[in-house]
Amino acid sequence: MELIKKKSLLLELLGFLILNVLTFCMATKHIATVKETSYTRLCSTKKILTVNGLFPRPPIYMRRGDRLNINVRNEGKHGVKQPRNPWSDGPNYVKQCKPGANLTYEIVLSNKEGTLWWHAQSDWSRATVHGPLIVLPQLGKSYPFAKPHKEVPIVWASWFKGGVMEIIETALENGGEPNKSDAFTMNGQPGDLYNCSKQGTFKLVVDYGKTYLLRMINSIMNEEMFFHGLTVVGTDGGYIKPIKTSYIMITPGQTMDALITANQAPSHSHISSRAYAGVVYDNTTTTAIVQYSGNYTASSTPSFPNLPNYTDINAVTNFTRRLRALATKDYLVDVPQHVDTRMYITISVNTLPCDDNSCDGPNGSRVSASLNNISFVEPSIDVLQAYYKRIKHVYESDFPNEPPHYFNFTGDNLSDTLLTPDQGTKAKVFDYNSTNGAENHPMHLHGYNFYIVGDGFGNFNNKTDPKKFNLVAPPEVNTIGGVWFRHCHLERHSSWGMDTVLIVKNGRTRLSSMRPPPRQLNPC
Repeated sequence: MELIKKKSLLLELLGFLILNVLTFCMATKHIATVKETSYTRLCSTKKILTVNGLFPRPPIYMRRGDRLNINVRNEGKHGVKQPRNPWSDGPNYVKQCKPGANLTYEIVLSNKEGTLWWHAQSDWSRATVHGPLIVLPQLGKSYPFAKPHKEVPIVWASWFKGGVMEIIETALENGGEPNKSDAFTMNGQPGDLYNCSKQGTFKLVVDYGKTYLLRMINSIMNEEMFFHGLTVVGTDGGYIKPIKTSYIMITPGQTMDALITANQAPSHSHISSRAYAGVVYDNTTTTAIVQYSGNYTASSTPSFPNLPNYTDINAVTNFTRRLRALATKDYLVDVPQHVDTRMYITISVNTLPCDDNSCDGPNGSRVSASLNNISFVEPSIDVLQAYYKRIKHVYESDFPNEPPHYFNFTGDNLSDTLLTPDQGTKAKVFDYNSTNGAENHPMHLHGYNFYIVGDGFGNFNNKTDPKKFNLVAPPEVNTIGGVWFRHCHLERHSSWGMDTVLIVKNGRTRLSSMRPPPRQLNPC
């Protein structure tokens, strides 16, 4: 994909924990504690890391323009994008050192409106530490569509019978793939197709003829998901031209807003979701039940919607290419027409040699991942503090603008010499107010929004592909100076090093410069 960065004041809550929530317009204080809590799923009980003991955490509702101060108190054993304020973003050893006991985040919900989410950013703890952040229109403003009867969060997650931290630690130690999840969940429940799970299946109770707004979040660890048909009206905290579709595909880290009208004969029916994957990782199906209110005789077997096959890349492509920004006078699109820095970024799963070929990867190797053949290595001091305090030898600022070698990047058979990446802590430095064009894996960049202006198969052609770019109404998906983390939201790929850091230098004014660090900052 070709992505163009837009300097917008994106705010998404990515902190790993939440204690207090206050808004400058409403001094309401909510207490939440991060702790281990026992949960039973699939006839198996274990302790998981939670916020206030809940999985997933109920939504936080704010309005566009609100400000939150979030004091994080971590009682577990184990960060919110900010204009000028990367100190309130949470990736370990990029923005912060390993989690501490207490930290206050400041979040400004400037121009985002719709569904966002917050989640843990330390190792695999986001499997259970996450929740919706709903940004409503400003008072006196309305949605760009008819107001729904009710709004319902739909949050997908991965459920592992084993401990998630132990699973990824064992995989990294042995060099192979981590165990796949034992189930997908919708709103914390696997659904009635899994053993020992029918009783807890999430039920959506609807009134006939009413329209509902589903606020959907894919917090699954490693799978992109198909879901049944509806009318999509937003993605990643922004509105799009409505898409009436028989299915959607939503990637890890992505959010979508969609309308669904209860216009079927009163009964019970399934809503279901399963993975899209070229190679199946977890090919199970999670379900919920739509249940009409009122008196009627429900079918003994709820009906199922049709979903694309897990290998149907055409279904994926056909859906994603329909995304267009709303692009009205109230929701303007401002695509930069001039690009200062061009980057050609290749996204790769690689292998590293292992002593005596004793690892669990292909041919005894260690599985790795990279961007432009650089597999990211976590430093001992976080990059943000090293940049701000000018500490040397923590990172290098020479992340390459293009891959070291050009070949058929999407070919099936590659030479072993092309499979081994370099390892390092490399960052890319940009001037303030510059615009860059770059790269699908579900790539996520903290602190910024992107316009997706084009996509295609095979190697990017710099002469022919730009002619097909959508510069009129491209969708804007997940902005001001600082140090920001770019990574793949398939967690096993991020764990293997499919990450890098972008450093945006200060502008010439106070309002275009990074803010100083808070007085309370976890030491390295």
